[in-house]
Amino acid sequence: MNETQFETALNLKCDARYDYFLKKVADWGELWILVNEDQQFLKLFSEEDQIEYVPVWPHADFASDYAKNTDDTLLAKKISLEVFFDRWIPGLQRDELQLSVFPNADDTVWIIDIEDFQEDLEAALSR
Repeated sequence: MNETQFETALNLKCDARYDYFLKKVADWGELWILVNEDQQFLKLFSEEDQIEYVPVWPHADFASDYAKNTDDTLLAKKISLEVFFDRWIPGLQRDELQLSVFPNADDTVWIIDIEDFQEDLEAALSR
C-alpha cells in the first residue's frame, strides 16, 4: 500500500471506512488487531454507551498508525478470516464484546455487534 492509498483510506468518513474495511478484508482474507507485549488484545470501553469493544483494521499499517496515538506499546497482529470465524466470533459473543471497525485518529468509530458484522462480512465475501 502506498502513502496516497493509505492517506485516502484513512481520511474516509466513518461509514466509507466500514465499507472499505469489508472489501479489503474480503479481498485479503485477514484483519488486524493490536496486542501488547503479553499478546493481550486491545479492548476499549465506551463510558457513554457502556459497552466494551475490540478495534479491528483491514491492514497492519492502519493498526500501527492508530497505536502511535496510544500510551501503550501496541503491535499489529494479523488474524486470518478462518481463525476469526472459528475462534474470535464465538469468543467475542461469549464475552459480549462488540467491534470497532477501522477507527482512526479523529475518534469516529463504527461500533457494531458481532452478529451484524458477521452478516456484513459474509455478504462481502460472497461478492
